[in-house]
Amino acid sequence: MLADVAATGRSLTLNELRTRRELGERAAEAGHALRTLVGSHLFATRAAWPGPDAPADRLLAAVADAIDAFVQGFERAQDSSVRQEHAARREFVDDLLYGRSDLGRLAERAERFGLRFSRSHAVAVAGRSASDEQSEYLLRRVEQTLFARFGNRRILLTTKDGRLVCVAPGDQDEVLVCFAQQAGPALDGACVAIGRAHNGAGGVGRSYEEALNVHDLAERMNLAGPILRAAELLVYPVLTRDRDAMVDLVRHTLGPLQNARGGAFPLLDTLNVYFGTGCNAAAAARHLRVSVRTLSYRLERIHWLTGADAADPEDRYALQTAVIGARILDWPRQEF
Repeated sequence: MLADVAATGRSLTLNELRTRRELGERAAEAGHALRTLVGSHLFATRAAWPGPDAPADRLLAAVADAIDAFVQGFERAQDSSVRQEHAARREFVDDLLYGRSDLGRLAERAERFGLRFSRSHAVAVAGRSASDEQSEYLLRRVEQTLFARFGNRRILLTTKDGRLVCVAPGDQDEVLVCFAQQAGPALDGACVAIGRAHNGAGGVGRSYEEALNVHDLAERMNLAGPILRAAELLVYPVLTRDRDAMVDLVRHTLGPLQNARGGAFPLLDTLNVYFGTGCNAAAAARHLRVSVRTLSYRLERIHWLTGADAADPEDRYALQTAVIGARILDWPRQEF
């Protein structure tokens, strides 16, 4: 090709450029390094140089066109490979988190992404970011920190619906804690929920579902804490397992508060703060920014409306359970 260019002064033909692109694609698919290939082209150029009187400008232009076409083909094949890898990873993550695939086939694919279902896994989920682009950027930052500290510990980091997700072996809680410490501040202090560790391919999906439920619970109940664990909040799923029973309890126990002046919200908030301070009237009054006398009046009003005395142990248990149920059910904003 160089000899013909030197003899005729022509440029490379479209067919020659197409051939170089095809060769670039084949080289990328074969796993060759681009730097080595470009060096080979330059070495071949020196070896095939027609002679000292050859038109250097035309020859160098032809070499540049040939290498450019070759690199185009190489990069096109690499881009296609990256897209396929990304699509395969996304499909695997969806199947893993939602159990949309045969568990046997899922286990076969898991090894490729660093997971072994012979051991238990737990999932941590960080709060939603503003956009998919931002979540991908934040994921790369968190990923750099985790892999720099823990290396290859069979950790899977990904994004799902704008959230950052970390899947780690169940006996490596320090990985999930580190993920939470990095992801929470990156998402403006959003809480990070951690599901319990479960065995097998389906265990990852169960842990992920638990973490999502904790997030939902935290939003509805204003639960504080940078890290919330499903294992420490098991009382709430227990209370809501029979939703009809919980609705009846809230309606029967707290329903009369709606007859109060100003509605149920002020008195319900009073009960919530009172129970949250361990039934310490002084602490509850400070939190509500009212006097202890005002707080006592509100508790008496609650007793009069509901027939339940917050100072009585048995009544207090029913009231507190109903208050928790109201927060879970978002009552009275959500009518039954």
